[in-house]
Amino acid sequence: MNEARAKRILDELQKQGVSQMLLTDPMSIYYLTGVSMAPIERFYALLLRADGHHAYFLNHLFHVPQEVGVEKVWYSDTDPVAEIVAAHLDKHAVLGVDKDLKARFLLPLMEMKAAAGFVNGSEAVDITRGVKDAEEQEKMRVASDINDQAMARFKSLIHEGVTEQEVADQMLEIYLSLGADGYSFPPLVAFGANAADPHHAPDDTAVKPGDCVLFDVGCIKDGYCSDMTRTFYFKTVSEEHRKVYETTRAANEAAISRIRPGVPLRNLDAAARNLITEAGWGPNFNHRLGHFIGLSEHEFGDVSSANNWEAKPGMIFSIEPGIYLTGDTGVRVEDLVLVTENGVEVLNHYPKNLQIIE
Repeated sequence: MNEARAKRILDELQKQGVSQMLLTDPMSIYYLTGVSMAPIERFYALLLRADGHHAYFLNHLFHVPQEVGVEKVWYSDTDPVAEIVAAHLDKHAVLGVDKDLKARFLLPLMEMKAAAGFVNGSEAVDITRGVKDAEEQEKMRVASDINDQAMARFKSLIHEGVTEQEVADQMLEIYLSLGADGYSFPPLVAFGANAADPHHAPDDTAVKPGDCVLFDVGCIKDGYCSDMTRTFYFKTVSEEHRKVYETTRAANEAAISRIRPGVPLRNLDAAARNLITEAGWGPNFNHRLGHFIGLSEHEFGDVSSANNWEAKPGMIFSIEPGIYLTGDTGVRVEDLVLVTENGVEVLNHYPKNLQIIE
């Protein structure tokens, strides 16, 4: 088990007066153990205790070949899981539980008073995962580098008459050829008015001159995700659409320029949103500025007007302002950024100047 990460979680729990926690989110367990598991309906958990008496609860159906540096507690389908777990808990202490723990597992523990109380302990895990260590940061750089290379190839797929779906169907092969392990999320490809829907899924719409071409894409490499959006125009761009694009890019860059440790994340959202509002398109920027990312494409935490968190070194999140004009066009420019000790490192290097696909 990664003891450094476990200690960071336990330190966060201690701030809440909690000395033990039952993690059941498979991705968080992977974060600590390196074991990837899809338990389906069976109980699967990692118990962290401040006294070091951790336990890893596993069904005999599961296959965990490697040693993970923590006691493995095996059970069968017919065993009383709650009783097995309770035997490893400090019943005189409050238990932090995962926000994803199913009621059919939690309620029996509560009924037998397996702990002195039960609280949602997930924020301790979420805060810890939100600040990437050096190993994670490097993996995120690699994933974003692949995404940069892929974007150039995606642009080359655009030609007269090609459809969104035809382009999307070629993306996985490109990612794999560049060394990615797969998608971090299904690619979004949108032409023209379709791009006014921020989550438009590719369909049979064919590109035509004057259309925007929006790619919101990401891959996964060694467990870590990338995510980037670039918007191009096909053959030609109107002056109005050019203004929309340049305003969106300026909003992206304005937010990034303000990133440094201690800056409230809501201030980044305001920097981008105010610029777009002053240009007259405030209502057309209809989502938060960004989201956290790492092992999952969307992790806990965001960059929005409602988030009072301050930027900390190691945080990685997206900066993705957009302007969406229904029935006309949509533009989004998205980068992943890493908060550093002195400022910010932008993980994406694919150009953001307006490009016309000839």
